[in-house]
Amino acid sequence: MKEFTHLDDQGRVRMVDVGDKTATKRIAVARGRISMDPSTLEMILDERVKKGNVLETARIAGVMAAKKTWDLIPMCHPLNITHARVDFQPDTKASCIHIEAEVSLTEKTGVEMEALTAVSVSALTIYDMCKAYDKAMEISDIHLASKSGGKSGTYTAKRP
Repeated sequence: MKEFTHLDDQGRVRMVDVGDKTATKRIAVARGRISMDPSTLEMILDERVKKGNVLETARIAGVMAAKKTWDLIPMCHPLNITHARVDFQPDTKASCIHIEAEVSLTEKTGVEMEALTAVSVSALTIYDMCKAYDKAMEISDIHLASKSGGKSGTYTAKRP
């Protein structure tokens, strides 16, 4: 089992020093979903939610979250993200919205946390904008789908 890089030799939390690492192109893709009542999904797709365009607001929130991850998660480094994309795939059969975020940069550390944060905040934004209609919405399946670059190389999740 690998050592925890965020702990010093006395078990105290620390930020990893990436100063000596080589900057490489890094890309991370994260996915998740938010399930809801079919009538809530219909309102979102028909743009009838009183707070505004849910998916465009959630897209903006996800991109902003990727850029601010270091403000939210204590041991994340401030990064100069060069690309962030958030996409939605509504699924009327499953009554959910699939969320995918891709974040990339050329840097000394990866962007997995930024992609995961983008998906999480996008889902939370959808929940916030629709909670008046459906308090039973469920956010689930948030995971790293793939990453490339850096010392650990390429990773692709076994699930979609």
